[in-house]
Amino acid sequence: FKCLDDQKLYLSPILDLYNGEIISFKISNRPTLDIALAPLNETLALVTEHALYRTTIHSDQGWHYQHNSWVNALKQHGIFQSMSRKGNCLDNSPMENFFSLLKQEMYHGVEKVSYDTLKERIEHYIDYYNHRRIKTKLSGLSPVAYRKQDTQLAA
Repeated sequence: FKCLDDQKLYLSPILDLYNGEIISFKISNRPTLDIALAPLNETLALVTEHALYRTTIHSDQGWHYQHNSWVNALKQHGIFQSMSRKGNCLDNSPMENFFSLLKQEMYHGVEKVSYDTLKERIEHYIDYYNHRRIKTKLSGLSPVAYRKQDTQLAA
């Protein structure tokens, strides 16, 4: 994302395909390795504790996701790595859809703002997206409400 004063904001989210929830994310002003590893490490803690089936983490072919630290973290936790084919955004369509919604609903038509302002707006949007934005395919529930309901039904 472009900000005022030629600054950039990078967002690295991890989306759960089960309910479309952003389960972890990091925002940075540079595309460092940490912007990918921090959300991965948070996700690994959740997956290790709660996943009942084999877990797959899908990404594009960015250098972060090919780095030994990323690949080894997945292997150490028994997680299958999946990557989009080169130049094929359809392979990563759930994440592409999230970014499209974020830009349409939060960012569309807005003048450039400072890095800090945009960071705060994105954090608020992700909270809204997870807790209040309903989805038809989740029976009219938000991702978090759907997960909680499903967890209660399983108990």
